[in-house]
Amino acid sequence: MTVHESTAVLCEAVATEVVRGLADALSRRPSASLVLTGGRAGTAVLAAIREHAASRTVDWSRVDFYWGDERFVPADHPDRNESQARHALLDHIPVDPARIHPMPASDGVHGNDLVAAAAAYRELVRAMGQEGFDVCLLGVGEDGHVASLFPGLPAMSERDLPVVAVTDSPKPPPSRITLTLPVIRRCDEVFLLATGSAKASAVATALGANADNLPAASVSGASRTVWFLDTAAASEL
Repeated sequence: MTVHESTAVLCEAVATEVVRGLADALSRRPSASLVLTGGRAGTAVLAAIREHAASRTVDWSRVDFYWGDERFVPADHPDRNESQARHALLDHIPVDPARIHPMPASDGVHGNDLVAAAAAYRELVRAMGQEGFDVCLLGVGEDGHVASLFPGLPAMSERDLPVVAVTDSPKPPPSRITLTLPVIRRCDEVFLLATGSAKASAVATALGANADNLPAASVSGASRTVWFLDTAAASEL
């Protein structure tokens, strides 16, 4: 766990770790993979990666980009994590478009069929050989959710499938697609991000002795798990 004095300092620290993790993976293999997250902090991290001095050390043409979850809305909807990621990072670095793997939109080839859209992303993940990823970014919600894995909902109990449809998200919109705990736990490095006092209770619970199956407490990386907090989010520790 690391605690930072501001969101800006936190984002710079996360960017440093993402760049390092991808560069390390690329030094060992022909390609690397990064799971993106949305939200204010997640999007700010992507902007920090774009501006990071060491960003040029990463061969972005060899990096595959995936998403931890996505709102099932039209492709041009501003609330899509994909839209935020493109504006903050992907439109500004030399990526191979074929290596960007967004989750399906509600106006895509599967239409409004959420189950078919989730199944398609599940097959993509399997076909790309990515039952786990190199670096996974996860924002932590005020209720302790990560990706679209919410406390007490069925997606939290999935033990086999790497990707599932969510129809009952307590945060709008209710229809989403998400990675599941099994595939997240197979990621090499998992970085959890929490900023602001509204997250303090969830952070304290997740990092405490009695996490009560809180999603944020249930995720971990195969090699490394790091919580990145600002002072407000860490205020109840």
